[in-house]
Amino acid sequence: MKLANKVAIITGAGSGIGKASAKLFAEEGAKVICADIKSHEGTAAEIGDAAIAMEADAGSEADVKRLVDEAVARFGGLDIMFANGGISGGLKGLFDQTPEDWAEILRVNLIGPFLAIKHAAPVIKERGGGSIICTASVAGIRAGAGGPAYSASKAGVINLVKTGAAQLVGSNVRVNAICPGLIETGMTQMIYEHARDRGKEDKIGRFNPLQRGGEPIEIARAALYLASEESSYVNGHALVVDGGLAASYPFTKLLYGQTAF
Repeated sequence: MKLANKVAIITGAGSGIGKASAKLFAEEGAKVICADIKSHEGTAAEIGDAAIAMEADAGSEADVKRLVDEAVARFGGLDIMFANGGISGGLKGLFDQTPEDWAEILRVNLIGPFLAIKHAAPVIKERGGGSIICTASVAGIRAGAGGPAYSASKAGVINLVKTGAAQLVGSNVRVNAICPGLIETGMTQMIYEHARDRGKEDKIGRFNPLQRGGEPIEIARAALYLASEESSYVNGHALVVDGGLAASYPFTKLLYGQTAF
């Protein structure tokens, strides 16, 4: 039970990575507040008494503060904040997006994690320390994995966890990010369905060395590692979980004279 007697908040818990993480955290002993922009009693219901569901906008300061306050009121404190909620904003190009598009994507994807750190860190510190995890993306590392505003927001998250860790010096509150690659979630469902409709499901994830897409549980396991004491010396880090996509430029046949398998 890696999270026995711990209290966690997970945003975006209604589906995908958030749902998988909520269920896994509960299995490992945590009490979990499952937060999402829409009603999602299903996640908490599947978990049972160890979880409660709350509607919240991850980019609203009032809502984030309300989640933290509820953790204290219901469970006596907070040990883990997983700022996972986010939006893709679509795949419009740089010259097709508006300032309003950018403002909304940054509000949810970057200001949301900032608010999570701002309001969760002092409460986690009161418990003697703990973990804050933010969902970034391989799109924040280099171009080609998301729309311009989405990619910029995730690059911001990667820097935010480094800045946050430095700001929390001496608090024993660790701040880290996860950078997923292509994972089958509600956000990427269109990509998966398009490939399946064309009979090209086997092409999904072909640009990473494992040559497949990922599953939400694979990101949830990374989140569990960062939430637990197993990562007690990991701080200000962006953990890439992408099948090796970000480790290499894509290639198909030859690489420096060597035949690819």
